[in-house]
Formats: sequence, C-alpha cells, structure tokens
Amino acid sequence: QVQLVESGGGLVQAGGSLRLSCAASGPTFSSYDMGWLRQPPGKEREFVAETRWNGGSTYYAYYADSVKGRFTIFRDNAKNTVYLQMNSLKPEDTAVYYCAARGKGSYEYNYWGQGTQVTVSS
Repeated sequence: QVQLVESGGGLVQAGGSLRLSCAASGPTFSSYDMGWLRQPPGKEREFVAETRWNGGSTYYAYYADSVKGRFTIFRDNAKNTVYLQMNSLKPEDTAVYYCAARGKGSYEYNYWGQGTQVTVSS
C-alpha cells in the first residue's frame, strides 16, 4: 500500500512559479511510475507529467503538450518524493493537482493523493 501526500499548492500571479511535492510512504518507491494530473474547474481530470521507471536506474519524463517547456517533473528516491516545478504559470493552469503512483505491470495509476489547489490569477 502506498500513501501519497501532496503539498505546495497556492495562489500565484500569472508568470510566477510554484513547486509541488508529493511524499510517498511504502516500500519500493523507486520502482513506481509517478505522475501528476490535474482537474481544472468544471473539467475532466487530465494528464500533466509523469516520471517513468525503465527497470534500471533511468527514469523518463513525459509531459502534456500544454505544459512542455514550463513544467518539470523530477524525483528524489532517497526522500520518497516526486516534485513538479511549474514556471511561467498561466491562468489556465488553475486546477486541483493530484499525485499518482503506478506499480510495475499496472496500466493505470494504483494510488492517488488527496490533491492540492493551484490558482493562477491574471
């Protein structure tokens, strides 16, 4: 069982930056694919970014087109934490951001955090 706790959300002006953190409990964090998804007001939840384990010591990062070049996902396995650095924020980035974990062999995310609100004012 993996528990995920997000932090770092808040209110920021357009053009500003925020860093979200997701602390994970449970064993073998390093073998999990970790993702960030978001749900804008009145919309469906959407993919933002993911760090995917390749089975060795390498992780690959994937991003939604809407955040490429502005957001960076990275992880610190020693701290069981995954981060989302968000720069050049836009009002359309306003959403509840969720951290999620997917175990080896799974096709969908198995575990979810409670979400953290990010609001970008214009």
